[in-house]
Amino acid sequence: MDGTESLVVAVPKGRILAELLPVMKGAGIEPEPAFHDPAVRQLSFATNIDGLTLIRVRSFDVATFVAFGAAQFGVAGRDVLMEFDYQEIYAPLDLAIGRCRLSVAEPAELATTDDPTRWSHVRVATKYPETTRRHFAARGVHAECINLSGAMELAPRLGLCRRIVDLVSTGGTLRANGLVEVEHIADVTSRLVVNRAALKTRPRQLGEWIQRFRDVVDGQDPG
Repeated sequence: MDGTESLVVAVPKGRILAELLPVMKGAGIEPEPAFHDPAVRQLSFATNIDGLTLIRVRSFDVATFVAFGAAQFGVAGRDVLMEFDYQEIYAPLDLAIGRCRLSVAEPAELATTDDPTRWSHVRVATKYPETTRRHFAARGVHAECINLSGAMELAPRLGLCRRIVDLVSTGGTLRANGLVEVEHIADVTSRLVVNRAALKTRPRQLGEWIQRFRDVVDGQDPG
């Protein structure tokens, strides 16, 4: 049955999807027309390949669907993989899309006199509490994390905390809210992720897809 069983592929909603679509096309995957219609509310889509279905979910949820075997492979950002650290996930390939960085930011006026090397305790707003705690603990700083799923930049302005940890691309959103980066945590790109159990039971089928995506990243024709 290896090579003919159906596959579910989890892809993220949002900004990464636009960069991912040509990569998928290069690997031979083209979603049904409804996938490209923003008015469509469905989350599961057929493709040009029999037995291969795409599910479009929140970026944080891609890793969960793959880790628990609901999807056999997918695309997740390094930020998500760092935060959840699922042992059930194998990430064999950096797709070199969705480039950004995970950073600590604070109000510009505070940054003029602040010295991050002197911190012993910080309170931050973030949707990456585990990554944030590990980062600061590595240099002996206690991080008190306030979990927010969005609008992080409002937290310092409204007195919730003085600092945030969030993804930064151009830095425009930070500047618009009077914030500046003061510490770099990690560079982030999107990775091809595979369920380890599925890879063991269906090595040829999933191995072929890994190679197709690798050929695209390497600039080769996957055939």
